[in-house]
Amino acid sequence: MVTASGDYLGRPLWTEREPGTLSAVDIGLAQGAGLEPVVELVDRWRRERPDLLVHDPGGPTECLVRSGEVLIPPDGLPEAVDRLRRWVDRLAEPAASGFTRVRLRPAERDQPVRIAREVGLGIAPNHVHVGSPIMIGTAHPLPASAAPPAPPSDETWAVTAAVLDTGLDPHPWFAHRAWFAEGGHPPEVLDADGRPGQDRQAGHGTFVTGVLVRHAPGVRVRHRRVLSSLGLSDDVTVARGLRSVRGADVVVLSSGCRTADDTCPPVLRHAVARLAGSVVVAAAGNGASERPTWPAALPQVVAVGADAPFSNRGDWVDAVAPGVDVVSSFVRLVPGSAAREYGFARWSGTSFAAPRVAAEVARLRHAGEPAERARAAAVRRFSPRRSS
Repeated sequence: MVTASGDYLGRPLWTEREPGTLSAVDIGLAQGAGLEPVVELVDRWRRERPDLLVHDPGGPTECLVRSGEVLIPPDGLPEAVDRLRRWVDRLAEPAASGFTRVRLRPAERDQPVRIAREVGLGIAPNHVHVGSPIMIGTAHPLPASAAPPAPPSDETWAVTAAVLDTGLDPHPWFAHRAWFAEGGHPPEVLDADGRPGQDRQAGHGTFVTGVLVRHAPGVRVRHRRVLSSLGLSDDVTVARGLRSVRGADVVVLSSGCRTADDTCPPVLRHAVARLAGSVVVAAAGNGASERPTWPAALPQVVAVGADAPFSNRGDWVDAVAPGVDVVSSFVRLVPGSAAREYGFARWSGTSFAAPRVAAEVARLRHAGEPAERARAAAVRRFSPRRSS
């Protein structure tokens, strides 16, 4: 829910709440309560993904997985298939990564975590990923004195940033840029759930890209849709997106998953390892928890938390950046119409801290720093130790 409250080149500025404040939801997060009980969110998400399963609801190993599905890594496929035989309904063709998707028989479809653990051999469930904004709150107009951000300057760098998110619309901040005109950017899906109004994470990719371009105006963006307009994805989809952006200088992910054993899903670890030469930056998530979120918690990835009590934390979080009331480019449905309207919005979450750190990496790459030095310098600048 957003409210028009200003004007910038004829385009409104929207906000989800008064600037500089934390909603009751944020306070709940600060107390470790979570954004909402996962079970309540899952009831909504199942409209889009009926096979969504909560493992260990409310327990220490809670995670979201796709029911009736496990993934076999490329090594040891025949032995794994043999061990799984009594549970297998069918095998899919191996993906480009070499991982094979296995459908379990109906009687076993609520047991992918147990079966993967029992069989071993690197077999894992297909985990469901969730985007990382704080999205629930009461809409309030901005004060009359508030002004939208100035547009990013027109620059062109030989630096490429891949954004893996919900899509990218032709917002005035970047519709005229050469990299956008080259195409290949899937547009935002704004209403796909069959309910009135814009979906809860629709416009997220356009917002994240705006944060990136605002702080690294010359970067060339490659956008890949891996998140739905409700903010959902899975291991296979994210891994496919990572494989598709090999060669990018910076990769930005604003979603992640937890696992029952708090280790990285093998298919994600495999995909990240193949991005040699790229700096991968990922949101740490908004659970106010120290449990790792993947792939952010991988050592090769820069995990970015927000400067807010809702942010995940722990030794695996490498950087902390602004994540409360961030203002960026946005697209929304015109009320009562299928038309789109471009403007700006306020949003909070580690989703919007991650592109800020990615922009710093891009800026350093543009200044001539090699990948590892740019990564190290960005982490030093946004070190959680400095912000504590």
